[in-house]
Amino acid sequence: MPSPGHAPASASPLKVATASFIGTTVEYYDFFIYGTAAALVFPSLFFPDSSPLVGTLLSFATLGVGFLARPAGGVLFGHFGDRVGRKKMLVISLITMGAATVLMGLMPGYAQIGVAAPILLTLLRLVQGFAVGGEWGGATLMAVEHAPPGKRGFYGAFPQMGAPAGVGLATIAFYLASQLSSAQFESWGWRLPFLFSALLVLVGMVIRLTVAESPEFEKVRAGNADVKLPIAEAFRRHTKEILLVAGAYLSQGVFAYICMSYLVSYADENVGIERSHALMGVFVAAVVAVVLYAVCGALADRWGRKTMYFIGAVAMLVTIWPAFALINAGGSVNFAIALVLVFGIAMAPAGGVTGSLFSMIFSPEVRYSGASVGYTISQICGAAFAPMIATALYAVNDSSGPVVGYLMLVSAISVVSVLLLPGRLGRAESSGPVAGEPVRASA
Repeated sequence: MPSPGHAPASASPLKVATASFIGTTVEYYDFFIYGTAAALVFPSLFFPDSSPLVGTLLSFATLGVGFLARPAGGVLFGHFGDRVGRKKMLVISLITMGAATVLMGLMPGYAQIGVAAPILLTLLRLVQGFAVGGEWGGATLMAVEHAPPGKRGFYGAFPQMGAPAGVGLATIAFYLASQLSSAQFESWGWRLPFLFSALLVLVGMVIRLTVAESPEFEKVRAGNADVKLPIAEAFRRHTKEILLVAGAYLSQGVFAYICMSYLVSYADENVGIERSHALMGVFVAAVVAVVLYAVCGALADRWGRKTMYFIGAVAMLVTIWPAFALINAGGSVNFAIALVLVFGIAMAPAGGVTGSLFSMIFSPEVRYSGASVGYTISQICGAAFAPMIATALYAVNDSSGPVVGYLMLVSAISVVSVLLLPGRLGRAESSGPVAGEPVRASA
């Protein structure tokens, strides 16, 4: 009988998947509001002595710094997630992320404390990166490992839906704050989305504490099949798969931060689209993505997870040029259509199956570590500095051509990587691990 005042833990696949979605939405809201602030307000607040271009580059550099801590978070949370449980690590990551985000909202700017301001901002961004490095793997495994046979694609899409949902929530929060006057927004309005995180974290905590531990982790623990150093064992058994996961996710991570961060700045500064209109375009695309992620996850249970991811990787490759052409034509409607085309539609087949495809490549006792490390390696190599790279490429000859070329290159890398992943195109995977390695007792 549960103790008074505590809700019993639920093992319902739908409730666990919903909890993963809500928790991931909260964490990615926290992580993504930094990207929006880096595009809109941080250059003037934390780097006021720099030119507009240099200030934007420095602001996007602090955005990228957060990704440098993600592997450490992936390794540490993955280690303990494989050793003591997925659920406990998810609760810790949520608290850590929320604390860092609220502190950002309370920080003084350069005008108040000088160079200490960007230094503290960077340190808090590292804490954010550390926390989110362990979030994705745990949330994904909770949803996938609770899913009934033949439904892992659909249920695995729920935590993936949290990423565009977090983008949408972060974007609408800044859209509402941007309705203030410029002076109010730059003085205190930008802080409101960060402080709102405290309420979201509280909601996420309540929900996460009511779900049961992963049944596959319980089997590993009951069979004494856990390993002492999951990360070392993951690299020993699955080095190729870890690297292919990193390559396959490369374009998805890059495109996400280009769409929700760089293009907001690009539209405002280079095309003349109002900031609030650009933010609304990102929000609309994020809503479309949330719906299509679920649809693509369900289709993966019929057509195969690898097949759906391949479709998404190719779609990103072929849509980025027309998307930039639409944006460069000007107008908020064209901007919204371009974002929906890339962020809402093209990315959805890959985004919807990312969790189920990547996690099921690894055997259960090293799954948290293997999936998290492959995912975070990709983030460092791709998403971390994508907005900064795009800003620099555009500045070279005042043209979006080099930016489009850069995005097509990372897309091509992902297409090749997903083709080399285990499994066959056009074929639905079994409900068990693609890697095919049984749970084994430790020596």
